[in-house]
Amino acid sequence: MRDILLVRYGEVFLKGQNRPFFMKKLTDHIKQAVRDVGGRVWLSEGRIYVSDFSDLETCIRRVTKVFGVHSVSPAVEMEKDDFEAICAQAVEMMRPFSGSFKVLARRSDKRYPLDSPAIMREAGGYILERLPQLTVDVNNPEHTLMIEIRDHAYLSVERFPAVEGMPMGTNGKACLLLSGGIDSPVAGFMIAKRGVELCCVHYHSFPYTSERAREKVLDLARLLSEYCGRMRVFVVPFTEIQMQIHQKCPENYTTLIMRRYMMRIAQILAERDGAQALITGESIGQVASQTMEALGCTDDVVSMPVFRPCIGMDKSEIIERAVRIGTFETSSLPYEDCCTVFTPKHPATHPRKALIAKAEEALDSEALIQAAIDGTEVVEVG
Repeated sequence: MRDILLVRYGEVFLKGQNRPFFMKKLTDHIKQAVRDVGGRVWLSEGRIYVSDFSDLETCIRRVTKVFGVHSVSPAVEMEKDDFEAICAQAVEMMRPFSGSFKVLARRSDKRYPLDSPAIMREAGGYILERLPQLTVDVNNPEHTLMIEIRDHAYLSVERFPAVEGMPMGTNGKACLLLSGGIDSPVAGFMIAKRGVELCCVHYHSFPYTSERAREKVLDLARLLSEYCGRMRVFVVPFTEIQMQIHQKCPENYTTLIMRRYMMRIAQILAERDGAQALITGESIGQVASQTMEALGCTDDVVSMPVFRPCIGMDKSEIIERAVRIGTFETSSLPYEDCCTVFTPKHPATHPRKALIAKAEEALDSEALIQAAIDGTEVVEVG
């Protein structure tokens, strides 16, 4: 008998002939997640198992953050031939509880002498006789004991929900424009959840934005890496571009022109890093640069798809997700990013592409972009 984790997967189950590819990716990511707590990970009969871990709580927390995992249960693995021993173990696992309970059973081994209803009936009766503080409620129980009969018997009481989604790296790679705000980490998380590997681009405007603001963004990237694994962050020097825009372009267009330069640079870095799309945290109508016309202007300078998973979300919904994934507290730290530098008093909300392009003629775009690319710092996180 030993302690073990039962790992259930979700959407991967729907895959057809290429399911082994997805399962291998998922198993590999779980191995990576528990590597420093000594966990041994393997796949057998529709379940992923983790054993030999040094810290149960840490192991559960790590595995529930792996995209593709549906839920995790700490369980006891024991020989299945002695049903009385199974029932005795069930009693010990239910002893700390009071109130209502039920037993659920799943018998994958069809040669086992008891079918699932019989397992539930016999184990439930055994528990009820020995633990008078418990009552049976098959519809709305406070506690559920799960007995799975596979190569061994597996007994579990708790089930921890996980992030679900698709295993990382099964759906390509995208580049996240990561600011220090609330929205962009949520956007990155939502796209990564679909199995998309991430790299990040951050624009740093020293001395107008502090070194602490830069570290804040790297902290956000590290928080994302708990779900996404190791990733690369490109820290782009953006001060000169912003100053040139401020000095030479119409004030009401400066924010949009800045955004267009961000998109141009992000596409270059994304292509170099093997990404096929860009991700931003924009929500339509949230600020002046996020009207439909403004978004069209920023997209006009890139050929890559631009994913905006927060586009139809209220701010309160985005904050709720940020709290759930653990980035809200860091995003709320009072260190400004480059988007707050040289903010116009009256930004254009219904810009015309032709006028924006005309305004950009005052800038040496090729030289400005090349200088920013040359000065980019690459930071590995995770």
